Amino acid sequence: MTDTDPMIRIAEALERLAPAPLSTPDFDAADAFVWHVSPDRLEPVPEVSRIDLKLLVGIDRTRDTLLENTRQFAKGLPANNALLWGSRGMGKSSVVKAVHAAVQAEGYDLKMVELQREDLPSVSRLLNHLRGAPYRFLLFCDDLSFSHDDQHYKSLKAVLDGGIEGRPENVLFYATSNRRHLMPRDMIENERSSAINPGEAVEEKVSLSDRFGLWLGFHPCTQDEYLAMIDGYCDAYGVKVDADELRAEAIEWQATRGSRSGRVAWQFFTDLAGRKGVKLG
Repeated sequence: MTDTDPMIRIAEALERLAPAPLSTPDFDAADAFVWHVSPDRLEPVPEVSRIDLKLLVGIDRTRDTLLENTRQFAKGLPANNALLWGSRGMGKSSVVKAVHAAVQAEGYDLKMVELQREDLPSVSRLLNHLRGAPYRFLLFCDDLSFSHDDQHYKSLKAVLDGGIEGRPENVLFYATSNRRHLMPRDMIENERSSAINPGEAVEEKVSLSDRFGLWLGFHPCTQDEYLAMIDGYCDAYGVKVDADELRAEAIEWQATRGSRSGRVAWQFFTDLAGRKGVKLG
């Protein structure tokens, strides 16, 4: 055995550990993809799980703002990264997917790529593959948030700022979060109170949300909006129910859940459609 054998074995081991290079993705395979790592790959999504844009009731202004921003991007015009924040179950991720479908239906060849929060450290590799592609991409991260000791937020800057190369001109980033500043309020206050320089302690993380050009808030719905959502679902899927009966059952349903939201409205309607023998597929 020669002196170089240990070095050769180390080099071979490192080569085995290194992620295999991603072959050129076939972006014609689908309109939407999910980014995976270990190994790096863009998995085509044959059919995206989403609802029609017109069924998203009670968020008209937010919906229209995001639609226009997305349409501008699809046309090759300037557009802003968007942070959709606020109450759970009020349609943040649903409106992103619905807007993507609506813009495609207008004839624009816009692709969507979903990125998981835990895969943010790999985002630079993903952007390198999207940068040279002859398509425009909506990069989507659902339920984005960070804890006080989470370093993933540094990788997000590659999407929002792009570093020395800049964000690819053909990539736009949309994220949803329950938190306006992407980290818990108590952690912001704790770090400010315990830091030597409170103003700088969390500035880097809090300022991350400032890098989104659009902040779109989602707030709890009223009872009228909740009932309007259900009426819209009934009309869209042809479910016939007496109005008074529908109202009473819907209110009872939300009372047992202890909340009203678009998600609760859809869950009630799913139960209703099942009892009425109506298929939603």
